[in-house]
Amino acid sequence: MALVLGVDTSTQSCKAVLVDSDDGTVVDQRSAAHPDGTEVDPRAWLAAVDDAAGPLLERAEALAVGGQQHGMVALGADGEPVRDALLWNDTRSAEAARQLIAEHGGPEACAEAVGSVLVASFTVTKLRWLRDHEPENAARVEQVLLPHDYVSAHLAEPGTRAFTDRGDASGTGYYSAMEDRWREDLLEAALGHPAAVPEVVAPGAVAGRTPGGQAIGAGTGDNAAAALGMALEPGDVLLSVGTSGVASTVSRAAAVDGTGTVTCFADATGGFLPLIATMNAARILDLQAALLGVDHDGLAELALSAPAGAHGVTISPYYGGERTPNRPDATGTWTGLRPTTTRADLARAAYEALLCSLADAADLLAERVPEPVGRVLLVGGAARSAAVRALAPAVLGRPVVVPPAGEYVALGAARQAAWALAGTEAPPTWPVRGTELLEADPTPDVRARYSELRDRTTDWS
Repeated sequence: MALVLGVDTSTQSCKAVLVDSDDGTVVDQRSAAHPDGTEVDPRAWLAAVDDAAGPLLERAEALAVGGQQHGMVALGADGEPVRDALLWNDTRSAEAARQLIAEHGGPEACAEAVGSVLVASFTVTKLRWLRDHEPENAARVEQVLLPHDYVSAHLAEPGTRAFTDRGDASGTGYYSAMEDRWREDLLEAALGHPAAVPEVVAPGAVAGRTPGGQAIGAGTGDNAAAALGMALEPGDVLLSVGTSGVASTVSRAAAVDGTGTVTCFADATGGFLPLIATMNAARILDLQAALLGVDHDGLAELALSAPAGAHGVTISPYYGGERTPNRPDATGTWTGLRPTTTRADLARAAYEALLCSLADAADLLAERVPEPVGRVLLVGGAARSAAVRALAPAVLGRPVVVPPAGEYVALGAARQAAWALAGTEAPPTWPVRGTELLEADPTPDVRARYSELRDRTTDWS
């Protein structure tokens, strides 16, 4: 039995899973926390990966890293960060995104160039912000990496050129997923001068080796890794409820969308990963639990004691700005509160808002990809909530498949490591066992009230 190591260097923590390469069985796992915030010293990620993955690494024959997308890790001539990394959920570069879209010639031209219409999440917008707001730091930048690239380089033997894959590269805003090449001219235009980019390694290839000789796969972005870990097929829609909300699918064709609704990322297998992301997901529940003075189990219990529609309470949950719809300066809105409104209504409304936001994303994705929607799968930390499980099929209006709880980004990275170890044309086939089918009567009135509030606040900022 060969063991492989998958690492997920996510926004909140580093997770590492040791996996049987034959069938995907997890035999050991560890985790370590990351600092909170939207800008973080990336060296903290290296300490976390040493803590989480270090004790498992000597038992593995290969490894790969999945990681949070878009984050800007700007390195100087000494290979050290010139400043803290700006993460995907840092929206200070919203105006930079608007500038860069205009420089492309508009949204359609931007999508044609890099596959997506830029928003504040994308790395290239953060480079423009750096140029305009911290010119001294910008002038020191010699190389730009993504979070998973930075962690992979730390695990590789000294002297290895930094590497990435097309999946994570396609979220930078200076890589063309359709042409499979860097657009270094766009990086230079954003930053104000050239900077080195990592080598893009082919899916399934060995990108480097650790000092101990273990093979390292190219790694990928977290959404592409999750798709690999879930063994998604074209037509499957994966809803992930973590810090952000994500609706994604895999497709054989690029889904270039000049409206900016769908980002046309590459996947980790040579195809494409059309994706819609929201800024607000599990944190909607975090905030509501804090406001109501309960833990998450208590919040779920309150929500399930209220009727569908929460007696008319509706929430637009764009607390940290929003990406779908693109409202980086938005704030949250509550409506329908009355003297009779209860804590249970407020709890129910939070869950319904979260699920309506995901339902909007799933519907928009289905409209823009060529493959018809088959299964809808629900994963992520909040998918373990009793209220999310009970309300998801009702709000989405269709059955929902819930795989067993697992670290699917790390598992996808492990599958990529097994692929690199095997040297085959396709990744190994690993079964997903223990899925649960959720069904409930649809609640279209909940969606209708949410949509009315969403559209009524379109011009708010």
